[in-house]
Amino acid sequence: MKRPWNRVNLPIYSVSSKHNKEHNMHICTYVSAVSMSPKRMMVAIYKGTKTLELVTASNHFVLQLLSESQYNLVKLLGQSSGFKIDKIARLNKRKLIDNWKNYLVLKDALAYIELDTINTIDGGDHILHICDVSSFYNNLPGEPLTLNFLREKGIIRG
Repeated sequence: MKRPWNRVNLPIYSVSSKHNKEHNMHICTYVSAVSMSPKRMMVAIYKGTKTLELVTASNHFVLQLLSESQYNLVKLLGQSSGFKIDKIARLNKRKLIDNWKNYLVLKDALAYIELDTINTIDGGDHILHICDVSSFYNNLPGEPLTLNFLREKGIIRG
C-alpha cells in the first residue's frame, strides 16, 4: 500500500518565474489554497532550483494548472535544471509558449494564477511561499494533469 501522503491524487502545476530578463518554468505539486478571504495559496518550491532563485528575487510568479495533454512536459520542466538548460528556448522551439500579464505561460495550461509572495517558510527540502492571489484566468476546459496520470504513464514512481 502507498504511504499516506502518496494516496492523494494531487494536480500538477508549473511555476512560471521571471526576474529582469530571465525566465524559467518548473513543475510543482505541493500547492494548496490556505485562505478564502483574502484568497491565498501555499506553493512549495524545491531548494537549489532556478525557479526558487527567480521567485525569491521578484516575489511574483504565475502558477499554471497543467492539462492531461501536457504530461510530456514533466521531464523537461521537473526533471531537468534551469541552471543547465534553457527550458524556455526549448518550449519556444515547440511553439508552446504564450504571454499572459508579461509572464511566459504554457498555451495549453488549463488556468493561470498570478501570485505575490507575502511570506516564506523553510519546509525542509522546499521553501513554502505563502501568496496572495492577484488575478487568475481560466484558459481552457479539460481535465487537470495529476500524479496518478503520471504514474500510469511511467513518468514518476508509485
